[in-house]
Formats: sequence, structure tokens, C-alpha cells
Amino acid sequence: MSKIIYAILLSFLLSSIIGAILIPLFKRLKLGQNIREEGPKSHYKKAATPTFGGIIFILSSIITMLFFIKQYNKEIKFVFYSLIVFGFIGFLDDFLKKIHKKNEGLTSKQKMLLLLFASITFAIYAFYNPRIGSKIILPFVGRTVDLGLLYIPFIIFIYVATTNSVNLTDGLDGLATSVTLLIMVFFALVSFNMGYYSLAIFCGCMSGALLGFLRFNSFPAKIIMGDTGALALGGMVATIAIILKTPLIIAIVGGIYVLEALSDLIQIISYKTLGKRVFKMAPIHHSFELSGWHESKIVSLFSIITTILCLIGFLSF
Repeated sequence: MSKIIYAILLSFLLSSIIGAILIPLFKRLKLGQNIREEGPKSHYKKAATPTFGGIIFILSSIITMLFFIKQYNKEIKFVFYSLIVFGFIGFLDDFLKKIHKKNEGLTSKQKMLLLLFASITFAIYAFYNPRIGSKIILPFVGRTVDLGLLYIPFIIFIYVATTNSVNLTDGLDGLATSVTLLIMVFFALVSFNMGYYSLAIFCGCMSGALLGFLRFNSFPAKIIMGDTGALALGGMVATIAIILKTPLIIAIVGGIYVLEALSDLIQIISYKTLGKRVFKMAPIHHSFELSGWHESKIVSLFSIITTILCLIGFLSF
């Protein structure tokens, strides 16, 4: 447990230092965020805010891992590769947005194909990994269920749903960072209690890195994580849950992710079938904004909800 605490502290320090170095550099390179025209007008002033912020907490967590994790078992390699692969897909999207100089990076089909390819690869790996296999733990019931070959499409869905949901959540200053930070603390404690000590240290590394990043990402944000960070976090959260055989727990502790994704899906279906919008704007955090809520108030509320959901997640074990 002391290693986890030291990992959090070092990762926080590194994230703070790396952020202080990279943010001015990104500003000089004019890596400002591209704001979508249909978004809230209040977001237009964020156009000059640097993106690619995910690089800060990815680098910080990886460097800290080198200090505290001496033996890289299959589980650590698995979560490390998922962080890098999904982060690279996000980086490619962010990079193309800068090249095109508008809020268009990868097309929806291109991004989905890349996410599917990565998801299929990791799902097959998990299925054939003897430490993971095709069994999952049912929350609150405490029983394990063997999904057999159905495990692969199920895990593909978990990856695609989680990465896209985290990406949708990253729409307000500090929102995705705060929610994921709480989820990482949850997974650190669960991993430790289940005997996955190296994984617990990794979760500690990421918790500290996100805490340091939050210094710059909270309102008013000095930097935005971009798809680089959002997709990396989504892939990482999914992988950790898969390693612990608890992929269904994401629907509980990641309730905000689910809410954001469902609101977006409902809005699309309603508009295309009935020609009407259920929410003022989707994802739902934008609807709160248009109702007069300040960004900080929305982030605080969603963080409180996530804290409660994490406590419920503990009870599910």
C-alpha cells in the first residue's frame, strides 16, 4: 500500500512538471482546440486552449511505472498496451484535426474501424489469456459466469462503448478527468484487495497523473486532454475491469459515462425518427449548460455522483 501512495505522489509531481513544460510549448505551436460550430457558444472562447493534453498524464504514469513496477507481468503489459494503442488512435484523430485546421480528424468510419480493430485484438488476447479467460464476475451476486465464445463480442462491445463514452464525457473543463480519477482510485483499492498488486500500483500511477493534470484541466482549463487522452483513458478503464473479471462494474462506477452516451444516443434516435430533440443539446452536460448551469457546478455534481457510484461499486463485491 505504501508503494501505491508513493506512486500517486511521484506521478502527481511529474504530471505537474510535465504540464508546466508542455503547455507553453503547445501554445507556441498553436495547438489550440477546434470548436464544433453546433456546440454551445460559450465554448468558442476555448478555441485557443491547447489540446493533446492526454500526453501529460500518459507520460507521467509510464515514467512512474518504471520506478515502482519491477516485474511486468502479462496483466501490466496488457493495460499498458491498451493505454498506448487507444491513445495513439486518439492522437491520430487530434493530429489530423490540426492538419485540417477544423474539428474534423478521422472520419466516423475510420475511427470506428480503428477502435474495432484494437478492441477485437485485445478481446481475443483476453479470451486466450489463462489469467483472464471467458469468465466474468456478476456484481452483487458474487458468482462467476462463463460466457464461452460469446466473451469475445461482449468484450469488443465493452471496449467500443467505454472509449466512446469517455470521449463524449470529455466536453467540459475537468469533467472526464475528475470522473476517471475517482474511478482509478476505486480500481486501485479493488485491485489491491483482489491481490493484483502491480495493477494496483499502475492505478495509483494513473490516479496521481490525473490529479496533476487536473491542476491544468479544471475550469478555466489551460489545456484539454483531446481524443489522445479520452480514448487512452477509455481503453485503460475497460482493460483494468477485464483483467479483474469485472467488466460489468463499468456500468456502475462509470455511470456518468453511461449517462453521457445514452443521452447522445437517445438524441440521435429521437431526431432521426421523430424530428424532435429530447435534450436541449447532447451529450447531457451541454443540456445542463444551456439550462444555465456553470461548468464547475456540472463537474462537481457529476463527481459527487461518481463518488456515490464507486461506493455502490464496493458494495457490489
